Amino acid sequence: MAAEVLVSDCAEGVVTLTLDRPRRKNALSIALRDEISDRLAELAGDDAVRVVVITGSQGMFSAGFDLKEFSQIGEREMADRIWASSDRFHRTVLEFPLPTLASVNGPALAGGFDLALMCDLRIASSAASFAHPEVSFGTVAYGLLHDLLGGSIARELALTGRPISADEALARGLVTQIVPVEDLPAATQELARSVAARPRDVLMSDKRKIIRRSNNRILGTLDL
Repeated sequence: MAAEVLVSDCAEGVVTLTLDRPRRKNALSIALRDEISDRLAELAGDDAVRVVVITGSQGMFSAGFDLKEFSQIGEREMADRIWASSDRFHRTVLEFPLPTLASVNGPALAGGFDLALMCDLRIASSAASFAHPEVSFGTVAYGLLHDLLGGSIARELALTGRPISADEALARGLVTQIVPVEDLPAATQELARSVAARPRDVLMSDKRKIIRRSNNRILGTLDL
């Protein structure tokens, strides 16, 4: 199977993972989630790495979990595979020992929205948007929304699925910066390098504090 995560060379401490499944709008299949988990596990042990950027290909961040696979969740074997992959994926991203930066180049929907929220920082292009359309048939990862946006807006987004634009995301502090689509790669690298300029052991210490604080609300039982 062809790789669905493109991994850049490490430059100035920064590595970029690009979700590259454009025909499925970078949907997070079992295979794609497992590949992200595998790549992050490898990067965690690389002393040259200080920051990992996660982005999508061809104008889409991610449309969320692959609904073709979820249509088979009534089958025991498929359900076991989906939930094992999901659990590992969420823990690997949330517990990654170095800073992560979501470079949101387009729509971040459902599980794609969750992936952006799981990263430590977010930068967006003007084409970015965020939503939980899965409210029409299931629950959303409320804990992530509440942790970053607060109870009032988190409840609204979780209960209505209302999309928010890049401008609203900036106003609410969800993203640190909005730039034109064509400027996002350069702006992302500038932000990532500003973080990567710090000593690796200091970054890891800060990340441990972030994980510990999040653990009480999110990681303990993976109650997203």
